[in-house]
Amino acid sequence: MNFRTLFILFFSFSLSIGFAQSNNNAETDVVKKETKREKKKKKKKKKFKLPKIDLSHWKVTTPAGNGKKPQEVSPPEILDYATNKDLLPYMYNDSVRGALVFYAYPSKATTANTKYSRSELREQMEPGENNVNWTFKQGGIMKGKLAIDEISRDKNGKYHRVIIMQIHGRLTNEQRDLIGQKDNNAPPILKIYWKDGKVRVKTKVLKNLSATDTEILHEDAWGDDEGFTFEQKVGFKKFRLEVRVSEGKMTIVLNNNEFKTYENIHMKKWGIFENYFKAGNYFQSRDEGSFAKVRYYSLEVTH
Repeated sequence: MNFRTLFILFFSFSLSIGFAQSNNNAETDVVKKETKREKKKKKKKKKFKLPKIDLSHWKVTTPAGNGKKPQEVSPPEILDYATNKDLLPYMYNDSVRGALVFYAYPSKATTANTKYSRSELREQMEPGENNVNWTFKQGGIMKGKLAIDEISRDKNGKYHRVIIMQIHGRLTNEQRDLIGQKDNNAPPILKIYWKDGKVRVKTKVLKNLSATDTEILHEDAWGDDEGFTFEQKVGFKKFRLEVRVSEGKMTIVLNNNEFKTYENIHMKKWGIFENYFKAGNYFQSRDEGSFAKVRYYSLEVTH
């Protein structure tokens, strides 16, 4: 074998090795590209989140409705809220943040005994039924993670107020008939506001501690307390709220850090009423052009 033949063989061998290496590199590049695509797809999938809220025991009231009667949607219909065209403007998923958004603005469609409109959930212990509720003796806990999405300002530049959680009292049918009232409405023992970036609590006090059990069933037997504002400013960030109720006692917790407890004669007297939890956006303004959006990431109730 002469030198020329050896050179040709060596050159051919080198070319084949180089070609194989380039093929391997190309295959490696393809694998890398596919891996990157898969990662991008996974990231995209992770971006779409749903709120951690079971709506099977909640009814919603919105500013929509015919005449002065607001729209109400109860279980099981509320479970299809994401495809309900009538509900979509007022209650919808923010799938990027993983939250349920409640939108409210001044509307003529308001519930009884108020001038303000709402996009708010009302607890139903039995789905679709308003007549089954709970007492302080039975107790209950409501936990929520939420944030103010957007809210308008008044003419002085201050943010409008919005109620984000409530415990509302309710008369039994027997109590309603006893005092001759046309409906089962009783005062709210708890209202939790978002006000100027802080969480403020309002509750009820009995005006006359010597009032009889029948007299305290009347709404005008109860007045407002002076209120309490938590120290921490939540602003537009996520925060956690917890409401704990037991016989003669009510505790509100902000971010597992600040606590406000009511354990007094007023709480004991309140034991005569039935109650239900509320959560969402009960907007406290009639100003033209005003509005609020509240995001709920999670909400749960236990009894």
